[in-house]
Amino acid sequence: EVQLVESGGGSVQTGGSLRLSCAADGLTFARYAIGWFRQSPGKGREGVAAYTLGSTHYARSFRGRFTLLIHNANNTLDLEMTSLKPDDTAMYYCAAHRRTAAYNFALGWDREEAYPYWGQGTQVTVSS
Repeated sequence: EVQLVESGGGSVQTGGSLRLSCAADGLTFARYAIGWFRQSPGKGREGVAAYTLGSTHYARSFRGRFTLLIHNANNTLDLEMTSLKPDDTAMYYCAAHRRTAAYNFALGWDREEAYPYWGQGTQVTVSS
């Protein structure tokens, strides 16, 4: 059974940093891709970044501020977030996608319907 547990959320001021962690159980990074998504109040879920087989993908708005850190030894994928802004306030989720030849993950990494497994989320609040 695949289980994902996020941690590391909290409250910070504008310009601060946080590192979120996604601990994955029941899967290996060799067969699964892991994505980070977020959902702000009143908005839909949006893709932040994803990792698969040595490749990372970032949504354009997060490049340069957010960085994925991969820990293969313990199946953990961290999301290092810097220069945080109030607009980054959201619930952050990690999700898992089992790779198949039929799905072009590079083109569709940010589609939430591609991920059948989700964690419970961790809240990030950025105050001005």
